[in-house]
Amino acid sequence: MPRKGLNHSHLVVGLGNPGSEYAGTRHNAGFRVVERLAEDFAIPLAHEKCQALFGSGSIRGVAVVLAKPMAFMNSSGPPVKGLIDFLGISSERTVVIHDDLDLALGRLKIKEKGGHGGHKGVRSLMDAVGGGNFTRVRIGIGRSRLPGGLQPDTVKYVLGRFSEQEEALLGPVLARAREAVVAVVCHGTKEAMNRFNGKWV
Repeated sequence: MPRKGLNHSHLVVGLGNPGSEYAGTRHNAGFRVVERLAEDFAIPLAHEKCQALFGSGSIRGVAVVLAKPMAFMNSSGPPVKGLIDFLGISSERTVVIHDDLDLALGRLKIKEKGGHGGHKGVRSLMDAVGGGNFTRVRIGIGRSRLPGGLQPDTVKYVLGRFSEQEEALLGPVLARAREAVVAVVCHGTKEAMNRFNGKWV
């Protein structure tokens, strides 16, 4: 198990809700990217501390810790803050992957610092660490429209599952998000933003 004071370069956190009933929902896009990274770079999420599953390893020679908070989405902050303190990794070297209603499905955006944009998981994290000084990889899930242009209930929407058509588009988006995280970790946030922001899959 990684210990505080070891030289981990980045903490990479995917936001989502624990439990099989939430697997595959729109709100769990961050979990899915961390799971891909864990598989691709042989970093099993085999440890549990601070109400989070995590694993330690490297991405192309850069030491990282991958993590999934096991509190529910709206309480993501305390587990992440606990890991930051336990590992001795600053919030500035933390990368948070999460779904984003304000980005269309098929879009991806990397953001350095900023607000929560109404995302309750990000808001919880900001409250816990005392600000928004961390990198976000935002995965567009879009906003569905009902007949007449009405919006569906936001909670039901984010906790709903992607349609088959949406899943077909989501696969490349998640793959691109995985590459975006690799770019942030290995080359820095600004270079990753130049490579990935403003582009569609």
